[in-house]
Amino acid sequence: MIAPVIGVLFDGFAYGMLLFLLSVGLSVTLGMMNFVNLAHCAFAMLGGYVTVTLMNRLGWPFFASLPFAFLLAALVSVVFERTLYRRLYRASELDQVLLTIGLAFVSVAAAAYVYGTVQQPVQMPSYLRGSVTVLGVSFGVYRLFLIGTALAITLLLVGALEYTRFGAQVRAAVDNQRMARGLGINVEGAFAFTFALGSGLAGLGGGLAIDIVGLDPSFAFTYLIYVLIVVSVGGLGSIGGSFAAATLIGISDVAGKYYVPELGAFLIYLVMIVLLMWRPAGLFGRR
Repeated sequence: MIAPVIGVLFDGFAYGMLLFLLSVGLSVTLGMMNFVNLAHCAFAMLGGYVTVTLMNRLGWPFFASLPFAFLLAALVSVVFERTLYRRLYRASELDQVLLTIGLAFVSVAAAAYVYGTVQQPVQMPSYLRGSVTVLGVSFGVYRLFLIGTALAITLLLVGALEYTRFGAQVRAAVDNQRMARGLGINVEGAFAFTFALGSGLAGLGGGLAIDIVGLDPSFAFTYLIYVLIVVSVGGLGSIGGSFAAATLIGISDVAGKYYVPELGAFLIYLVMIVLLMWRPAGLFGRR
């Protein structure tokens, strides 16, 4: 009886870590920059297609393709930040939503035109396939790798944004741009770097997600819903909140589909409603 429960918890936690990798970038940009970027998962989809292209068409190893998924998503986001997003920093949330959801639709159409509407196949290296058995419970090797990656990124982000000079500059630029400029802080550069970091992490998450959830042009919308749930439940601007929320949502989704399949995916919405009724600002919301 214990082994199936541990297996469900493990699979749910691994899925939660995948959601965390996809959502933490939006938590950073939305929480620290107050910009509603509904095209966030389009950058995750871009990272996924970069990984697929490099592996399937150019024969690159999986680990060699992941940095390029991060970098290309980050570079594309800087282009959009400098040409489009920057014009709407002080605009209403509705203007930001209309622009970014439009970009998401464009990205879906572009992906369908270039790659078609079918799922993209990808072959993981042999050392990431299979499972290891501990005390009668099987743990997928790739899921273990995913959990380790998410934990490492969490520590790096918390350290970079909470305990470094750059993190203090970004928070100062968000709180009071005029004062930050007076202190010599490059506000535009800080914002561009923050956007690049958030979108790059989305691209990395998209590359890591292919083996578990697949990849097709609907990715940008399908997982935008999950990402928004994680960010809202965790609290804007809180990396720890996104981590906790992704864990809860991931375990709830997997456990719900395993133990109460008649509810399907509805259980995560029920969890979201209950948590937000308890804490409207999110688990670790600052406002």
